[in-house]
Amino acid sequence: MKRSFWYGMGALLLAAPAQAQSLTGVWQGVETDTGGPETYYPAVLRVQKGKGTDLFGVLYQEVGERPAMSVTFEMQGTRTATGMQLDHKRKLNETGRTLNGYWCDGAITFTYDAKLEKLTGHATYRPVGNCDVGAFTFYRIKLKSPATVGAGVENTLRVSGRNVRWFADADLKQPLATGNTYRTSLNATTTFYLTQGYYPTSQSPVVPITIQVTGKAAGKAPKATPPPSMPPKPLPDTVRPAPVKPTPVVLPTVLFRVGTPELLPEASSALDQLAAQLRARPTLRLRVSGHTDRVGEPDKNQLLSEQRAAAVKDYLVKAGIAAERISTRGFGDTRPLYPSPDARNRRVEVEEIE
Repeated sequence: MKRSFWYGMGALLLAAPAQAQSLTGVWQGVETDTGGPETYYPAVLRVQKGKGTDLFGVLYQEVGERPAMSVTFEMQGTRTATGMQLDHKRKLNETGRTLNGYWCDGAITFTYDAKLEKLTGHATYRPVGNCDVGAFTFYRIKLKSPATVGAGVENTLRVSGRNVRWFADADLKQPLATGNTYRTSLNATTTFYLTQGYYPTSQSPVVPITIQVTGKAAGKAPKATPPPSMPPKPLPDTVRPAPVKPTPVVLPTVLFRVGTPELLPEASSALDQLAAQLRARPTLRLRVSGHTDRVGEPDKNQLLSEQRAAAVKDYLVKAGIAAERISTRGFGDTRPLYPSPDARNRRVEVEEIE
């Protein structure tokens, strides 16, 4: 489907009459496979209200880092005391299917967090292949600050969602801000267009948020001219800046296969150059730090990061570098450089140590 269709659907759902803790709308997130780290399926869930407590909608999923493989399910269910339960009714569409590939289906029980506008889901699947259970996490963008503000008054607009991005236009060509708050002063009713960077897919919605403006802006008082800044006083000769510690260096081409400490083939060139530098500087010692993407269970990711650092050390030792010159450690998924999921988070960093 084209974005224009889903944008219209998103606006229609979000424009539905407000209800107490209504779960209708567009949710964006991910299903993680509890069988292993870094296995994930970005997803978009669209929910509409039926009769009484009945709900229906559409669940779209992609294979992580393989968006050509996707599925769309029709979903039906009902509200519960803590959230909702949805069942897979039928498959509407599938792309990139392989001979032995299949998608799991069954029932998903969701718990709703009204403060965060978050759905946490536990799936129980029909026993087909290795289908058993799955874990879902969804967020939706919803205005949390007043929808009406005074003209010319600086206000902080606040929304829910993860990795939120603000735009001035529906085509997303005029970025304004990032994050859950945006401080601005408006003179006329304005519509902002928001997206989430949390596991985006080709079906991720653009959410319009309209802020009504009342009254007229008052005239602005002239700004006071600040006094001229004085040049900083020179430091006495006895004062010396503290030594700068070496900054860890990311090896951008030293990456790993998803969920494993197996180095990708393109890592060889950079590691061979690193080994050559170590041979040229016999007194140089290094620390190798391993990292993972923020997908899967933290404990498993911690172990995986340590294994990745060890894999780099093993490579260097095989290249003739003494093992005692290289130490290793792992940070798990605690220090991503990019919004997950991103292959560049599955990395190592090296730094010189004394």
